[in-house]
Amino acid sequence: MHPQKIALLTDSCADLTPEVLEENHIFTVPLRILCSDGEYADGVDIRAADIYRRLRAGELPQTSLPAGREIERVLRQIHGEGYDGVIAVMLSSGLSGTYNLVRLAAEECGDLLPIRVFDSLSGSLGQGMTVLQLAEDIRGGMGWEELTELRAPALIAGAFPFFSVDTLEYLQKGGRIGKVTAMAGTMLQIKPLITFAADGQLQSIAKVRGRNLVIRKLIELVTQSHNGAARYNLAVANGGAPAEMEVLQGKLTTALPNYDHIWSGELDGTLSVYIGDGVLGAAVQRLE
Repeated sequence: MHPQKIALLTDSCADLTPEVLEENHIFTVPLRILCSDGEYADGVDIRAADIYRRLRAGELPQTSLPAGREIERVLRQIHGEGYDGVIAVMLSSGLSGTYNLVRLAAEECGDLLPIRVFDSLSGSLGQGMTVLQLAEDIRGGMGWEELTELRAPALIAGAFPFFSVDTLEYLQKGGRIGKVTAMAGTMLQIKPLITFAADGQLQSIAKVRGRNLVIRKLIELVTQSHNGAARYNLAVANGGAPAEMEVLQGKLTTALPNYDHIWSGELDGTLSVYIGDGVLGAAVQRLE
């Protein structure tokens, strides 16, 4: 018997607003952020703006996995609301142990209902787009087998997110530098652009001089990854740069006008701990 009523589960790093989560019936577990004055739940009682303030004041918050009991609580809630299957898409295992934690919780709660857990190998845009497209597919009547065997893996493989970062200081301090080349570029206004490597770690992909070239480079990277796909989704995001995101969105949709969906979001607290503010992101997801 295949699950008919399918729930979606993700974490706070998918950068989906409470409105979007509610509209699409998406359940979420928050990552935790440990600050000098206590522990907060990302997207619940702490947001990116608060993180920027703390970073500027010299504090370096730490991030922590969602609480195991919170994951179990959400899975029980999903079961209680009459769903008979869960598809979970979690933050990259190259950045966090969240995916593994949810996989273990799914094994524990496996007697409640079928649960398939996917590693997005991404975060923010790539992760959020995958969840939102799966929500569209569920609404369109796609079945469990197709969603879990074909669709989710294809959406994850077809998502290409890129981010410009104002400084690599926090990635270095927070130990999430991954494959990103640290460079002393502050004086020269060198802005690194990063993406996710195949193993889900962050990696450098380009660098430009000055913020005005950032948007141009993001569009170039997204267009290359789009690679002539007949159907695709787009997404943009920002961390403390909403006006620039508007400009980016306008130029991106001009460059690639035939998208199925365009989504925009704001970076969450967890990722902000590592990349600070002044962040722009753009992504494409090839659908076929």
